[in-house]
Amino acid sequence: MARALLSGLLLLGLLGLDEGKNEELNLYHHLFDNYDRDCRPVRRPEDTVTISLKVTLTNLISLNEKEETLTTNVWIGIDWHDYRLNFSKNDFAGAEVLRVPSELVWLPEIVLENNIDGQFGVAYECNVLVYEGGYVSWLPPAIYRSTCAVEVAYFPFDWQNCSLIFRSQSYTAEEVEFVFAVDDDGKPINNIDIDTEAFTENGEWAIDFCPGEIRRYEGGSADSPRETDIIYTLIIRRKPLFYVINIIVPCVLISGLVLLAYFLPAQAGGQKCTVSINVLLAQTVFLFLIAQKIPETSLSVPLLGRYLIFVMVVATLIVMNCVIVLNVSLRTPTTHAASPRLRHVFLELLPRLLGSSPPPEAPRAAPARRASSVGILLRAEELILKKPRSELVFEGQRHRHGAWTAPLCQSLGAAAPEIRSCVDAVNFVVESTRDQEATGEEVSDWVRMGKALDNICFCAALVLFSVGSSFIFLGGYFNQVPQLPYPPCIQP
Repeated sequence: MARALLSGLLLLGLLGLDEGKNEELNLYHHLFDNYDRDCRPVRRPEDTVTISLKVTLTNLISLNEKEETLTTNVWIGIDWHDYRLNFSKNDFAGAEVLRVPSELVWLPEIVLENNIDGQFGVAYECNVLVYEGGYVSWLPPAIYRSTCAVEVAYFPFDWQNCSLIFRSQSYTAEEVEFVFAVDDDGKPINNIDIDTEAFTENGEWAIDFCPGEIRRYEGGSADSPRETDIIYTLIIRRKPLFYVINIIVPCVLISGLVLLAYFLPAQAGGQKCTVSINVLLAQTVFLFLIAQKIPETSLSVPLLGRYLIFVMVVATLIVMNCVIVLNVSLRTPTTHAASPRLRHVFLELLPRLLGSSPPPEAPRAAPARRASSVGILLRAEELILKKPRSELVFEGQRHRHGAWTAPLCQSLGAAAPEIRSCVDAVNFVVESTRDQEATGEEVSDWVRMGKALDNICFCAALVLFSVGSSFIFLGGYFNQVPQLPYPPCIQP
């Protein structure tokens, strides 16, 4: 008994299901037996079809700066009214919606005008929903590759203005009219809709604004019909963290190494030039890396490229400075003469301005002399420096030791020519030593001049490097998206 009752219920369910299917089939034949998809759904030729459009962005896939191409994944919601598809659910067992293939229904043929790959259509031809009263809704997905003019002046602290332009491929403004879809509160959705739950955030770009605008304009000539389209503007801002960590920080650190060349001695010109040229080569490598990322344009120079060029110029100036300092440090009295004014500027004025002073000269202690040699060297200074005559020696001995030294002095006087030769030789040695000491002091003065020049150039290079780097990067910091009269796309 129970088995028979169960079988009867199952049979009734199958009959009911088959009846529901038959009602949808009857609705389909009722709507499409005499339907022509090539004709606009209007009663008179002068009537206009109102198209409601809503674009939902699910993923900002990428922005290829090299090719200036924006790739997006969107859903296009298109709604319109077709009087030929009007029905009442009471006539078809309560059926409120009918799903039919899109190739069976009239479509407004909306395409992306500024696509770059020639794919004007959608990615998937999904079914069209026909509702009671003749309202038609179509929500196809699409992956678009559109053109986007990339402005690289502030790369990588830049923001871009990209657009998606939708228009009807076959119909003019007199035949179709675009309007924005409305939300549950009756407000028009005049921007790209972003569902935060379904939206996949891009790791490089953040969407700030995405307003939409319906444009109506005249054709190319006076007889041309009026055109209409909808333009959605995507204002996206780059997230610079990747470039800061991988390019800017290493570049700044490597560029700062060029200042270490000033801590080498003034005479080490070869080592200074080697350090500066190595830094110059490293900066050239970074410049090539940036050139592979940005588009090949001559309209503007990226911020990071301007910084690298600036640092390369500073490194070149430091190499030139090292050569000049080496030239000054290796001068000798035989090739160059230092004027008093030059000595005053580099040996007195500049060290005082830089807070440094030349090392004090150590006092020379007189060597201890034996008592027995006092008589012989009594007037050595006068003998060698003033009067190099042998008579002074004899005269000095006579005054010190009295009359008993007269015979000795007379015997030495007979040998006066040989004594004079010895004194002349001593005078020559003394003069040579004095010339060598003067030459050494002159060379030391040139070295100190080179060191003073090196110090002042170090201060100038440090100020130039700091101020120039700060000025360039502050320009990127203040390059913010302007405060536009649109609400943000992604509400916090």
